[in-house]
Amino acid sequence: MPNTILREQEVSMLREEMEILMNERQCLLDATGAAAVFVAKMDSTLLPDSVCQAAKILSSSLNNLPEETLRDALERVKSEFAVRV
Repeated sequence: MPNTILREQEVSMLREEMEILMNERQCLLDATGAAAVFVAKMDSTLLPDSVCQAAKILSSSLNNLPEETLRDALERVKSEFAVRV
């Protein structure tokens, strides 16, 4: 019986941790999608060199993401932009 209670507590803790991680993933997808849209819409010729360097680093980071992750991120912000426009 004590093992059953311990396992139930472990399962409950794992569920809570999974929920926290899934919520965090959603926040990261929102930030990533917004960053991708920002990079796609910016005009690098109008930016100061220091800002342009940061934008290149951001762009490189976005390009290094798995395609599926970037697609998920863009899907999340696509609905945000549709509501705000």
